[in-house]
Amino acid sequence: MVKENEKETLNLPFVGISSFGKYPICENLDQLQADVAILGIPYDMGTQWRSGTKMGPRGIREASTLFSFGLKGAYDPERDDMYLTPQIRINDCGDVDMVHGDLEQCFDNIENSVRKIVSGGAMPVLLGGDHSITIPFARGLESLGPFHVIQIDAHLDWADHRSGQRLGQGSPIRRMSEMSHVKGITSLGIRGVGSSRREDFEDARNYGNVIISPKNMREMGLKEVINQLPEGERFFVTIDIDGLDPSISHGTGTPSPGGLFYDEINEILEGIAKRGDVIAFDLVEVSPPYDPTGVTCITAARTIMDFIMFITKEREKKGQLISQSKSVNEQFINK
Repeated sequence: MVKENEKETLNLPFVGISSFGKYPICENLDQLQADVAILGIPYDMGTQWRSGTKMGPRGIREASTLFSFGLKGAYDPERDDMYLTPQIRINDCGDVDMVHGDLEQCFDNIENSVRKIVSGGAMPVLLGGDHSITIPFARGLESLGPFHVIQIDAHLDWADHRSGQRLGQGSPIRRMSEMSHVKGITSLGIRGVGSSRREDFEDARNYGNVIISPKNMREMGLKEVINQLPEGERFFVTIDIDGLDPSISHGTGTPSPGGLFYDEINEILEGIAKRGDVIAFDLVEVSPPYDPTGVTCITAARTIMDFIMFITKEREKKGQLISQSKSVNEQFINK
């Protein structure tokens, strides 16, 4: 029999409300005081084939409860370091409201929510949703520009339009290249026949986009890949789950063989966090209806948690956490 003074509240993954990582919920963005703000975007009107990504935020959140440590942080035995200690404030801000069939209202709602999060000094982390949601996300980051975009993806996403549609899942990187507060783009993991037209690749390279396939990344070595990124810049990172190999991320609309594996993406994200200041990131294209075993949602949740760990560790070292300073956002805007 357990003694009364030995009892504790475990808050196991299957207990309670499935917020991201079981972190506190703050749906009123006017009251947000956090280092990291998780925001769901249940949207898939931009898909060109298999839909279901509107259920992505819900699937990722449920999977993330596996990593709700509740142990005064997370100890990494490989790095012999503690991450996500109690001083790091992470809030789940719920989902942006979606208006069925109305792309413009959905995009406006996303952009306005991001602007509000940024104005409060938190780093927005968006759970997609198809990849078109990155367009209003990037618009909402205008005050934090100029910044360099890092794309992890199987597909280049540089289509100008499809029969006049300029805001679909195949166009977010080109749309960002047109924004004055975006100063450069690096695309990692691009592969496969039909990823984009030859003209799209030519336009991307003429813009200055650095494009590296998984095969080239392995030939170069991941440390050299990280060295290709501009040092000391602000980074906005957009992660399409199909950038990872379908053996660990088959639950997506357009899986593509030959992708990155977990240890590779983990090393890349840590390198990005050390290379510059990550101001925001998203993870998109998780489609739970095609993820019957849940492995894609688990991989997505783990990848998001890892990146938050690496980013907040670097901010902790620089004294940029909310608990260390009340003007985090001011530091970034005036940098």
